[in-house]
Amino acid sequence: MRTSSIAVSVGLLGCMVAGPVMAQVSGSPSPGRGTGAVGPTPVPIPAPHRAVVTTYRTPAGGGNTAPAVDFVNAKNLELPALAPRSALQAHYDLVDALQARPQLQIGAGFSPGAEGGGHMRPIFLGAPAGGGASDEVAPQELGTTDHPFSTARADLSGSSASNAYPYRASGKLFFNIGTATYMCSASLVKRGVVVTAAHCVANFGTNQFYANWRFVPAYSNGVAPYGVWSVKSASVITAYLDGTDSCAVAGIVCQDDVALLLLNSNAGTYPGTETGWYGWGYDSYGFNGEGLTQITQIGYPGCLDKGGLMERNDSYGYTSAANANNTIIGSLMCGGSSGGPWLVNFGIRPVLSATAAGTTGDPNVVVGVTSWGYNSGLPKEMGAAPFTSANIVELMNSVCAEVPAACS
Repeated sequence: MRTSSIAVSVGLLGCMVAGPVMAQVSGSPSPGRGTGAVGPTPVPIPAPHRAVVTTYRTPAGGGNTAPAVDFVNAKNLELPALAPRSALQAHYDLVDALQARPQLQIGAGFSPGAEGGGHMRPIFLGAPAGGGASDEVAPQELGTTDHPFSTARADLSGSSASNAYPYRASGKLFFNIGTATYMCSASLVKRGVVVTAAHCVANFGTNQFYANWRFVPAYSNGVAPYGVWSVKSASVITAYLDGTDSCAVAGIVCQDDVALLLLNSNAGTYPGTETGWYGWGYDSYGFNGEGLTQITQIGYPGCLDKGGLMERNDSYGYTSAANANNTIIGSLMCGGSSGGPWLVNFGIRPVLSATAAGTTGDPNVVVGVTSWGYNSGLPKEMGAAPFTSANIVELMNSVCAEVPAACS
């Protein structure tokens, strides 16, 4: 894979930190395509030659002027949100989607995950300023579309399921926008590679990256049971970064709201060695011919348990052609859940006898990440950009070529 890189001074959205932060920004095209380096104000490159993937490489040690990550007072990144719709219109949209027969891509593929060793070295980061637990979340709910879902804590009474696989491959993502610290959700999809939403990594259409990401797998009310992991590089699809992505609503409902973070190793090891990691699927992996699937969503929404605990949501999802082929589910989650994984076949597989596994039955496969919701909180639905061979595969090829050991 051919790449080019240039040293640039990268400005952070909101306000600049004192002095320049030097970083490497490079474009990684598919084999056979031309190369284009993208910086804060890139020279336009003809579309056939524009790089597919743009990568921001963080300065060694975060840079002398990088602001500190504030684990206690971090803010939930506002969820990209659509304007509210009438309950009746939302219901019609749901029914129309279920009755439609979308032409889905063929040749779905996936990469398997792994369980990991499970050895913990807890670090206390300080309880989030929002405080502790709130009342239990109701086990089943409906939004105004009658799209059923069930949202509840990952941890059960007296147990810490979030420390066990497959939950522990998910975690909280902290990062800086200017001098302020924000939070999203994320998950491991290789031993040292994290997937999240592009809007947790960069500002759509501005060629601006955020900075200073820290991934905390299995985060729980200020405890980092598997440590805190810094980021070596962040990669997004170039079309998302420069604003040319295919979107139903620009910057909100888009085709490529997905990003990969390559973690720095600790003495040659990565968190996935202990936490394990999820598989990842693309081109409609796990969806049936009508564009339907069952989704498990993991995240840290600020409106549930003050964002301090891992939450799980289950709902059926459908492919919406009118919404840039995003998947839509029912959910109670909100800001802070951005970038959390949407998985098919979640959980530990049982031992089969006198039966057989279903089609595309591989466990714990991520097929999207939380991308958007509604600014009114209604109709209790959320969307995720689809994983395709044109985004997640391109991103993974680029990241794994940079540090193969992180993908082993």
